Amino acid sequence: MNRKQSGMTMLGFLITLAVVMFFLYSAMKVVPMYIEFYSVKKALASIANEQDASNASKEKIRSMFARHLKIDYVKIIKPEMLKIDSTDTGYNLLVEYERREELFANLDVVGKFHAEQAVVRGAAAQ
Repeated sequence: MNRKQSGMTMLGFLITLAVVMFFLYSAMKVVPMYIEFYSVKKALASIANEQDASNASKEKIRSMFARHLKIDYVKIIKPEMLKIDSTDTGYNLLVEYERREELFANLDVVGKFHAEQAVVRGAAAQ
């Protein structure tokens, strides 16, 4: 009677473990960048939903943005990075930035992020 072995060898297990560890380590570097980006998008959306944002000055909007960033513990993005353009219907808020995180040795993970939100006045807001 022939017995057939089944299962994973130690070398196969180590290679699989190395691949899984690489992807977990990469995720540990990338996921915080996206959490930060979604916090910025959430801050812009909540500014657009505030009643007095459409009639506020650009400095007031910038301070509202800074307050939202502080609440969400976003330390990389500064309020000065918010570009506020006046339009016929209100404001256009724009945040563009690039994040670079060291992966290992001389390899980096680079993320380019773009968040834009319109703040409209009056009846157009409803």
